[in-house]
Amino acid sequence: MDEDPLLQELLPRIRRFVDQELIPLEMEFIRRPWDQVEPLLAAKRRRVQEMGLWGLALPTEVGGHGLTLAQFGRVSEELGRTPIGHYVFGCQAPDIGNMELLLHHGTEAQKARWLMPLVRGEIRSCFSMTEPDYPGSNPVWMGTTAVREGDQYVINGRKWYTSAAEGAAFAIVMAVTNPEAESRHRRASQIIVPMDTPGVHRVRNIPVMGQAHGGWHSHAEIHYQDVRVPVSHRIGPEGEGFALAQQRLGPGRIHHCMRWIGICERAFDIMCRHAAHRELAPGRALGDQGMVQSWIAESRAEIHAARLMVLDTARKIDAAGTYAARDEISLIKFYVANVLQRVLDRALQTLGGLGMCDDTPIAFWFRHERAARIYDGPDEVHKMSVARRILRRYRP
Repeated sequence: MDEDPLLQELLPRIRRFVDQELIPLEMEFIRRPWDQVEPLLAAKRRRVQEMGLWGLALPTEVGGHGLTLAQFGRVSEELGRTPIGHYVFGCQAPDIGNMELLLHHGTEAQKARWLMPLVRGEIRSCFSMTEPDYPGSNPVWMGTTAVREGDQYVINGRKWYTSAAEGAAFAIVMAVTNPEAESRHRRASQIIVPMDTPGVHRVRNIPVMGQAHGGWHSHAEIHYQDVRVPVSHRIGPEGEGFALAQQRLGPGRIHHCMRWIGICERAFDIMCRHAAHRELAPGRALGDQGMVQSWIAESRAEIHAARLMVLDTARKIDAAGTYAARDEISLIKFYVANVLQRVLDRALQTLGGLGMCDDTPIAFWFRHERAARIYDGPDEVHKMSVARRILRRYRP
């Protein structure tokens, strides 16, 4: 992968931009309200577009670079070294997943109205799936319904943790359209809902570990109350919502996992710099302590192993598709999420009081990335599902 000519050209440019233009803005993003920091990020987004580095994960026919999933994984790691990297480069969640969904399954009208403005960075979107009254570990069980009346759907239900809803132009809503379907996986559909549609109520931005951010960096509770949208806003066939969601999650987990590895690399760098320079007493460095050296060695090994696992999975998806790599997709989800937690915890422990405040991004990541072991399916569900598939191969 390191010998890839395209990556040899792209990665140094991206790293320089992240180091010189984005990392200096981190504290503004972490400490200031979204409406104050958004103009600063918008200027950086325009700069990325001028440099020809926008939309790297997208195919060339919509203005992207046509990178493979494995290639973009390396890009995602570089961008993950700062909390604002993916947003500034136009490949942030949940937009990138919605772009892929519309690209592969949207109608020509949906692509013209929603996909292309999204690709160009003119609008943002969100994805409404999780519900406060139903367990996220069982996503096929939900209360939100979309009842067909003529050429419209009438949507009712409550969603939460709808990321980036504040300021979004539209949501993709998962709702039950076929409650009588024999298979529980064929009961729901995905429907585009413009956020200015009557009946869409953003109840609040949910505080995460005590902080409710705004704009793109927010997670909303939304009440859909008698929301009417045309049937033409449905993505794909009726009842195929979960099948589409699974296709969306495979590449999405590569993006997430490589972003987490980027976080790990940055946290590791901060930890090592602190350990090398912080003195416990005159002439006695923190890094001279055996425990700290053990944390550094363990972190280095785990980050390296995690990267190899994720890139191997990305190559398999590129070669054989998401279904063929379903075991690997589950494995990297819980493995890399746990590596992330351990590396962040060691970095915070090494920094001590400095790690607890927002003078570095460690505390920010510690708050916001704990959810890595929960969203897109909790660790326990992934472990059970992959173990069951493995055991089936041993049974008669």
